[in-house]
Amino acid sequence: MSTLIAIEFLSVDGVMQGLGSPDEDRSGGFRHGGWGARFADAIHTTSGHNGLAGTSTYLFGRRTYEKMAAFWPHQPDSNLMAAHLNATPKHVASSTIDDSDVTWENTTVMAGDLAENVKRLKTIGTGDLVVLGSGVLVRHLLQQDLIDGLRLFVHPLVLGSGTRLFGELSSPLSLKLTGCDTTSLGSIVLSYDIDRDGDA
Repeated sequence: MSTLIAIEFLSVDGVMQGLGSPDEDRSGGFRHGGWGARFADAIHTTSGHNGLAGTSTYLFGRRTYEKMAAFWPHQPDSNLMAAHLNATPKHVASSTIDDSDVTWENTTVMAGDLAENVKRLKTIGTGDLVVLGSGVLVRHLLQQDLIDGLRLFVHPLVLGSGTRLFGELSSPLSLKLTGCDTTSLGSIVLSYDIDRDGDA
């Protein structure tokens, strides 16, 4: 059975919007696009590839998938992240596209009931089922108690505006710290298991 892990890149105040490029996501008038780019190399040379060997499948929301699919298939296999992403099975949770709309190799569109589809993927899979970004999807999966762990890359920056990872929850979420690392540029890499036996 797979373990569902959400990997997220955040500012200290929890913002995940517009991480990679200036025009990535300007919704809500967000003006700080590309804020995470300067931290990328430090992550890649320290903690960024540690989880690749254990990742057997990726799961994306539609918007994140489309952004990733426009970039990673065009990167060389000498880029370890590109080689892994391109070769690994990918699922897109979407009701607006189907398999005929995707061009990224090894991609399947997952339509229908999200919770049931994710439960099935977890049941038939092995290793880690990893969600990258995909904030709307992650918030829904947290509400459904389907995420087993979080890997948070927290960058030393307070943005003060933008979409944050965590929204309202029906009850507090108890976490168990399983790892902590730092990068040369001051980012903190926090690994948590969802503590379903906690007191929260």
